[in-house]
Amino acid sequence: MSTTAIILAAGKGTRMKSDLPKVLHPVCGKPMLTYVIDACRDAGCDRMILVVGHRHELVRQTYEGVKDVAFVMQVPQNGTGHAVMVCQDELAAINGPVIVVAGDGPLIRPHTLRELIEVHQQKQAACTLASCILPDPARYGRIIRDEKGDLAAIVEWIDATEAQRAVNEVNVSLYCYDAASLRSALPRLTNHHAKGEYYLTDTLEFLRADGKRLAVVANVPPADVMSINTPEELEEVGRMMAARDARGPKQ
Repeated sequence: MSTTAIILAAGKGTRMKSDLPKVLHPVCGKPMLTYVIDACRDAGCDRMILVVGHRHELVRQTYEGVKDVAFVMQVPQNGTGHAVMVCQDELAAINGPVIVVAGDGPLIRPHTLRELIEVHQQKQAACTLASCILPDPARYGRIIRDEKGDLAAIVEWIDATEAQRAVNEVNVSLYCYDAASLRSALPRLTNHHAKGEYYLTDTLEFLRADGKRLAVVANVPPADVMSINTPEELEEVGRMMAARDARGPKQ
């Protein structure tokens, strides 16, 4: 069964202080997006859909002619849910698992993606997401569990109560969907949130209400899902990548 990756790569990255698309900033000599594409490919994905927006022509030029890469435009950028909504035509004929991953997290390892896909298939879930425990969860969306310990909801920081903000298990924006379930949920997304954006996390609420199974891969290493938003973080990730490369091949 084929596996598809939707890689979110549309953002400008305002805090990078550069007009270059954020995902094209180099880490150890390669665009950060290349690491994400390679990890998805090594995890078994046979098709990568790049959601592009800001300076999209530069992203297209960088990966032009790569046979397993397709491009979908997101203009304007109106949230993670909107980023996947613009892929609906590409998703129409897909039956296998669909992973959704950020293009600005070059430290993601194939092993982490493989585990996500494997758990998703073992649990026969409609959606499986990755979570991480952080001592300081900052403004990440919080994982809210029910009395049985199962996933009940994901609440974005801006919409969370003080009690919910005290939770230190966070959503790291890494998902694996059953394609049919994803297609059924996307048309129901609305932008009723405080930021006026479409949240991909709302799809989990819809699927749970439909009686479908949700699963979580907990305790993903924080480094695997570290995103780059500033020049300082770019330098830090570069050091981490160099140290990882010195230890040997990525798993």
